[in-house]
Amino acid sequence: MIVRIMGEGQYRLPDEKLDQLNSIDSDLEKAVSAGDDGAFGPAFAALLEFVRGGERVPDDELHDSDAILPPGDSTLAEMRELISGDGLIAG
Repeated sequence: MIVRIMGEGQYRLPDEKLDQLNSIDSDLEKAVSAGDDGAFGPAFAALLEFVRGGERVPDDELHDSDAILPPGDSTLAEMRELISGDGLIAG
């Protein structure tokens, strides 16, 4: 799975990490849905950290992204506009 963090680049995550990624994304979606700014920051940071733990795709390689995450400085209000009932990661 290839995940792009806008303004940062792409990361390759093994397929077996998808359940863990979805769990972290679910925590973020709950914080955003509740409008809980205190939970939003740590949940979004955890998602970005998890993705960054994958293999960085070199900038000169072009791949379609399976998921696209907003930049790390995104606010709760901005995230509310992006998240559907499924979170940022489909699946």
